[in-house]
Amino acid sequence: MTFGEKLSQLRKENHYTQEQLAELLQVSRQSISKWESDIAYPETDRLIKIGKLFSCSMDYLLNDNITDRDGTVQPAAQQPVQTFGYPLITLRTNLPEKKSEKTVFGMPLYHIGRNAHGFFALGLKAKGVFSLGLFSRGIFSFGVLSLGLFSGGCFAIGGIAFGSFALGLWALGAVCAGLITTGALCVGCFSFGAVAIGKYLAVGDAARGMIALGQSEAVGSLYQCIGSPPPEDIQLVKGLLDTHVPGVFSFIVRLVWPLLFR
Repeated sequence: MTFGEKLSQLRKENHYTQEQLAELLQVSRQSISKWESDIAYPETDRLIKIGKLFSCSMDYLLNDNITDRDGTVQPAAQQPVQTFGYPLITLRTNLPEKKSEKTVFGMPLYHIGRNAHGFFALGLKAKGVFSLGLFSRGIFSFGVLSLGLFSGGCFAIGGIAFGSFALGLWALGAVCAGLITTGALCVGCFSFGAVAIGKYLAVGDAARGMIALGQSEAVGSLYQCIGSPPPEDIQLVKGLLDTHVPGVFSFIVRLVWPLLFR
């Protein structure tokens, strides 16, 4: 745990508000808030007062790796991973904390730890502009479970999402859903894949949609074709898309049309 996390925990355990603690330490409430957010750190005399107030050592307050309040280091917890009932390896569940003192938009430039929050975040749970972790959130997010504007992972949700299971405005993956989807099994407004189900357009080996273009199977409510449409039907398909696709999605038609009939 960081100094800020420890201070917040000690304050709440002793039922102090930030205002009450600020009064005891003779500082402003904003100072307490900055300390607990790890944006700033108290002076030495304030640290001594905090240690006396909460009966904990300076080592505990200042060393992220020390988890016992008397200043001793607890061994990192280990969790066995088993294969067929036998331990295969052991994993440390307490990651060493590393946090930059420099901040960007009020966040540490980088933060590495179990619960990481920074411009660059790496941890089991990561939150930041660029985040990487088991569970990650951010503008650019990568992890087993990721959520972001650009996200990638086993389970990805975002504006542009790619992964084994992807959900997004543009989703790419083995199984995906969204506005534009590309993958083995895809469901969306415009779908391209082995099995494609599209509200307006579906293109794939097996396609189903308003307009369905399939290699082995095609089921379309307005138009369907196995293989490439004959030349005389290409303008028909274009006209159907222009007529039935809402204007807000017209840019997608202009985007995919050259790719369909080059």
